[in-house]
Amino acid sequence: MVGLSSGEKHFIQGGIAQDLRSDGRKRLMYRPISIETGFIPQANGSARVRIGATEVIASVKAELGKPNPLQPNKGKVSIFVDCSPTAAPMFQGRGGEDLSAELSVALQRSFLGGKSGAGAGINLSSLIVVEGKICWDLYIDGLVLSSDGNLLDTLGAAIKAALSDTGIPKVNVNAATSPEEPAEVDISDEELFKFETSGVPVIVTLTKVGRHYIADATSEEESQMSSAISFSINKHGHICGLTKRGGSGLDPSVILDMLSVAKHVSEQLMMELDSKISAAEACEAE
Repeated sequence: MVGLSSGEKHFIQGGIAQDLRSDGRKRLMYRPISIETGFIPQANGSARVRIGATEVIASVKAELGKPNPLQPNKGKVSIFVDCSPTAAPMFQGRGGEDLSAELSVALQRSFLGGKSGAGAGINLSSLIVVEGKICWDLYIDGLVLSSDGNLLDTLGAAIKAALSDTGIPKVNVNAATSPEEPAEVDISDEELFKFETSGVPVIVTLTKVGRHYIADATSEEESQMSSAISFSINKHGHICGLTKRGGSGLDPSVILDMLSVAKHVSEQLMMELDSKISAAEACEAE
């Protein structure tokens, strides 16, 4: 937890009420964003993202597996987050474990939709090699290196960048001579196909402090929140997932207003992330 004096609390709350936060930003502005891709050679894709003083890493590993019998035409994606104990004192011991589990669930909800896959921001059908028999399993790992608020948005940006960096080997399948025999699989060491990320959403968290809500809250600002909602929104403005934090309830009209604001913010964030991911990949290719 962030320990603040009553004067500091009033300063933060007053600044937000006047649309001039303590670091000079307006309520809906993000801190500076930096992105680096492709720095983990052993991974199929990787990215390091920094938003303000919050820094995270995401990596993607692809392995061949078998589709879920209930979803034979879709591959599988798993998302796990680890909060490094060196990132913040509250991450040491059980606190870090609980937050890691909470973030992992929120990210899976944001990118993968419901249990049926409805609303998924990641195209699971593109991971199928042979329907009902062979698919790609993607293991996405996130690591929090430093934390100064807005972890979910930063991890979401890192996953989006890592997926854009992901290359999946081309697979040639030779049919089995009999139904009982498994098909022979030849994985190319040279031919890769880029993972399709056009539908991958961004995560926008709006944090309610007093009567107002802000984007990209710092740790100090989060300590003053009554509640927060994280919206996962794709480039078409469709909602892929939603996560609420905080004990205070929200009127449905407030949630609808927050959704409208989040869609507007997501358009700007999507453009900035796409631009910075393209620039990072261009630097990687040089």
